[in-house]
Amino acid sequence: MYIALICVLVAGLMPYLWTGIAKFRGPRYDNTDVRGWQARLVGLPYRANAAHLNSFEAFPLFGTAVLAAFLTGADAQHVMQLSLAFVGLRLLYGVIYLLNIAMLRSLVWLAAMACSVAIWLAAIGAVAGH
Repeated sequence: MYIALICVLVAGLMPYLWTGIAKFRGPRYDNTDVRGWQARLVGLPYRANAAHLNSFEAFPLFGTAVLAAFLTGADAQHVMQLSLAFVGLRLLYGVIYLLNIAMLRSLVWLAAMACSVAIWLAAIGAVAGH
């Protein structure tokens, strides 16, 4: 579970990668009016900010799934593989978001979501004795 827990840390920090891109590629960052600054973003900085927000949205299901798997004694190898896939897919998702490829972005989002659900199912299976 060591690798899976590291993946939770990486996924928890990932939103800051995307917001950093928005801040450095967008108009001069205004720390006194962050929400107003975000509302004025367009193009790549806007998409980077959207990836930032979506990363926060995806994190709770993944993070709790890994913790549930850890606590229930789910198959560590399986959870590790799914966790690595989740992180890789979420990084790919952000890149695809920046490139503005909507259909592929949605497919990658779905694949990452499936990883989180599969980890939850592994935890549920461990509790059920499967």
